[in-house]
Amino acid sequence: MHRAATRALRTTYRCTARTLTRSSRRGLLLPQQPSAAVAYGARQYHRNPARSPQHAGHAIEPLQSSMYIRRFSAAFVSGLVGYGAWYTYNGNGTATDSHDAVARSFATTTATTTSDAAAPTRTVLVIGADELHTGTYVGEGPISKTTGNDGKRVVEMITPDQATEKLRKTEQSYFVNRGQGVLRYDLVQLPSNDPIEDDHAEKIVEVPGRNGASDVPNSDWMFWGVFDGHSGWTTSAKLRQTLINTVANELNDTYKAAPGHSPAAEAVEAAIKAGFTKLDDEIVHQSVEKVLKSGSKTMAAELLQPALSGSCALLSFYDSRSKLLRVACTGDSRAVLGRRSDSGKWTATALSVDQTGSNPDEAARMRKLHPGEDRVVHNGRVLGGLEPTRAFGDATYKWSRDISMRLRQAFFGRTPSPLLKTPPYVTAEPVVTTTKVNPENGDFLVLATDGLWEMLTNEEVVGLVGKWIETQASGSSSNSQFDSTWARIFGSGNKPQLPVEHAKGQDVGGQKTPIRLQQWGISPDAPERFVVKDKNVATHLVRNALGGKNEEQVTALLTLPAPFSRRYRDDLTVQVIFFGNGSKTGEVVVNLEATAPEEPVKAKL
Repeated sequence: MHRAATRALRTTYRCTARTLTRSSRRGLLLPQQPSAAVAYGARQYHRNPARSPQHAGHAIEPLQSSMYIRRFSAAFVSGLVGYGAWYTYNGNGTATDSHDAVARSFATTTATTTSDAAAPTRTVLVIGADELHTGTYVGEGPISKTTGNDGKRVVEMITPDQATEKLRKTEQSYFVNRGQGVLRYDLVQLPSNDPIEDDHAEKIVEVPGRNGASDVPNSDWMFWGVFDGHSGWTTSAKLRQTLINTVANELNDTYKAAPGHSPAAEAVEAAIKAGFTKLDDEIVHQSVEKVLKSGSKTMAAELLQPALSGSCALLSFYDSRSKLLRVACTGDSRAVLGRRSDSGKWTATALSVDQTGSNPDEAARMRKLHPGEDRVVHNGRVLGGLEPTRAFGDATYKWSRDISMRLRQAFFGRTPSPLLKTPPYVTAEPVVTTTKVNPENGDFLVLATDGLWEMLTNEEVVGLVGKWIETQASGSSSNSQFDSTWARIFGSGNKPQLPVEHAKGQDVGGQKTPIRLQQWGISPDAPERFVVKDKNVATHLVRNALGGKNEEQVTALLTLPAPFSRRYRDDLTVQVIFFGNGSKTGEVVVNLEATAPEEPVKAKL
């Protein structure tokens, strides 16, 4: 009997992936012989036994926020310099309140002084309950004013160079020299919450030829995922640790059981859904059983955190043999495919739909499941509270009222909504789409949490990637396999407009529209909004989402400290995957040009 043996390859943060030998990578995703996923680091690698299917979702390491795993510094660059009202100085030296200068936008107010033209000028950011604007402060001394009780804070603006450093702090890029239809992938994160509630995961699994035939080449299963946490970071961290392994185990069982090891499309989709729902059952229900059985508050503190917080999940699965890309979406993160059209421009195709209470299809589904409950979706939210209608965790929308109250009284928990009658109201079951990828045409995929889509449209994101490709192709002096493949597919060119076709009459369903431009007071039709200055395309997208060529806006948004920054931008996690037929050395190599340098290890006291 054929066993779908797999060899697992995992790229780790800022680590050079080494050439993989047969002995170092082989493993099985089978209960009889657990797989071995090998993580390769710059100096060492670690072999960890994979979980058997019945324990696929059980974490083998304590949950940690991705911010701390990647040594991401949450320290504010310039620091808080004072509280109270902020005043500019007019020509006669008297102080005037700048409250009305600019509200909810980033226009600069000008401060001057006649007493000392040579006095130093410092740029500041004024933060109030209902305003945000920049200004200048002339003179020495701390920038603070204690007059009034309006609770304003004054923060010295970071410089454009510091803004770039902050944008690139977590960027990663990898060349995928597997010869299996993927050339490269880039990713970056930018926190707004402290710590960041987003997370991500990537994994490549090598699958031997069918029936062990020597004339059938091996293929790859490639996974990329972004996880948008809310009400804490623990659920998204749990997904980073376990979701890909859980889904891969379900897929392995499905392929083994299928005739000729070629399952029907419906069976593959069902396996992905089973992986999602089984993991959520472990998070939400099996954790409660263990806690109630043990009676331990220590266990409750550990196991209930991923249940009480929540996370959306967006997972892509690419099978290099069939060239089929499947995208599973639970929540409101979004996947968009970029594809070159006959006109030479790019087209944007959404491969997921935002699942929120504002989506008419999702609202109708929930009302059908809970007849007679008029407020099952209220103000675009589940029971008037939770925006996504599908999510991992969020157990207070899934537990019975009795379970919620027992846990609250004996351990930890939240009081359920007074509207809760017939739980569960929220499900982790994803909607799965299937798309045929054309690696030879240079397709690319963008996965991002909803923070990006609050700032940019699908067409803008695809056009920005297309613009970045044009710039790299025309200005690159590299002789790498990636660049030569790129130039062969796209040629070179550098045109001023975004090279994207705007779809007319396309049904966007429940997709959110970018709301931040209106909040920031910026016209979406403003000329020359965008810029190309980053080697990492994910960082390029984040920079342009925050303001692009408007450096003052970019630096202002990056100066904002948590938690106030959350009013103006969300956590951001972006992955971009480039498909193409490149070299086949078996390696996944760090692209140092587009990866943040590793921070030096600090001496322990």
